[in-house]
Amino acid sequence: MKITVIGTGYVGLVTGACMADMGIEVSCVDIDHKKIEGLKNGILPIYEPGLKDIVLRNFENGRLHFTTDLSEGIKGSAAAFIAVGTPPGEDGSADLQYVLAVAKSIGQCMEDYLVVITKSTVPVGTAKKVRGAVASILDTRGVSFGFDVASNPEFLKEGAAIEDFMKPDRIVVGIDSEQAQKTLDKLYRPFTLNGHPVIFMDIPSAEMTKYAANAMLATKISFMNDIANLCEKMGADVNWVRKGIGSDPRIGNKFIYPGIGYGGSCFPKDVKALARTGRENGHTMRILEAVEQVNDAQKSVLYNKINAYFGGKLEGKTIAFWGLSFKPNTDDMREAPSVLIANLLTSAGAHVHAYDPVAMEEAKHHLGDSITYCTSAEAAAQGADALALITEWTEFRVPDWDKVAEAMNGKVLFDGRNLYRRETLAEIGFDYYGIGMGERIAEKKA
Repeated sequence: MKITVIGTGYVGLVTGACMADMGIEVSCVDIDHKKIEGLKNGILPIYEPGLKDIVLRNFENGRLHFTTDLSEGIKGSAAAFIAVGTPPGEDGSADLQYVLAVAKSIGQCMEDYLVVITKSTVPVGTAKKVRGAVASILDTRGVSFGFDVASNPEFLKEGAAIEDFMKPDRIVVGIDSEQAQKTLDKLYRPFTLNGHPVIFMDIPSAEMTKYAANAMLATKISFMNDIANLCEKMGADVNWVRKGIGSDPRIGNKFIYPGIGYGGSCFPKDVKALARTGRENGHTMRILEAVEQVNDAQKSVLYNKINAYFGGKLEGKTIAFWGLSFKPNTDDMREAPSVLIANLLTSAGAHVHAYDPVAMEEAKHHLGDSITYCTSAEAAAQGADALALITEWTEFRVPDWDKVAEAMNGKVLFDGRNLYRRETLAEIGFDYYGIGMGERIAEKKA
């Protein structure tokens, strides 16, 4: 069986590589010549644990191909996955221009029956537009090849995408024909040996499922951050609250960790898009609008703590950042809280010295030379007046605090992920401020 994946970004490359690893012949197509040539030479455009090994292995054994020529890539394929970007417009709606452009290109190149599958996160009604785009080109060509359109949203966690794809807890597929269902069932059979099903449903429901899932997870995060902020005012510790509510199986302990807000390519975009869809259909998504407002404000919480500690006098202060990416195990800087926090600090006259295990090159596209990029966590802490944990990479879990204290000019830690214990830091003379722990910030004395 052969398939085509159009788009070699995060979703497309993971999909293509994992499919190839199951013995399926895969052609990955992208219009970016530089990206395709890089992939042929083992240079990946993204960082994802385990992905490079799978790409290299399957490229070398001939199951995984990379090309800029869609006609070449689609020849002999049973299915074509559209996995291109759907960036948010100014009004929050998903921009479908790339998806529909690919659909038209498929119509121009296909020579036989094909299942056209939207893998990108797209609003309800997109499959109908894709069908229309393909059909219009076929009509123009004067040919009548049969085709079906399906929706197959991804549910991949950045940093754990390979595990998620290889051993999914569910696979959601929207179809409207028996033939499309047979094709997708055959394609995904190797991935359902863990007993979890392929859930077939109508296409609009599948399109909605992806948005609803991400919006629900974003809601849990914002709710917990809101609770954390109230805990600080009331003298409660959100970590105990989290354990207390998380032990209730109706709530569970996932996505209830307070922090400095969610980022990445999915949650911010999808919350905006679903809220926009609601407005377009005369239904205000009041909860989602509040979720977005809470998250926007939460990204400033760590800056506000730092600013309060130094009494609003940040001019000339050096703040060390541990982590820059929006979450561990990825170099994704999209909507990363670090960007806003760094910009607020530098605007106030502070210097930011940052270290991230993998995201610093990508961070330069967002922060440029406004901050100093360091070669290690200890190097970032050297001479710093304060330390801020931004991203909870594993290498930050058990630092040599004696060395860190010796390197720093001041002894204060602002923990944006509640990774450390206040008692541990207090033993070596550190002031410690987490998220939602009921602490009161004592202004640093000049």
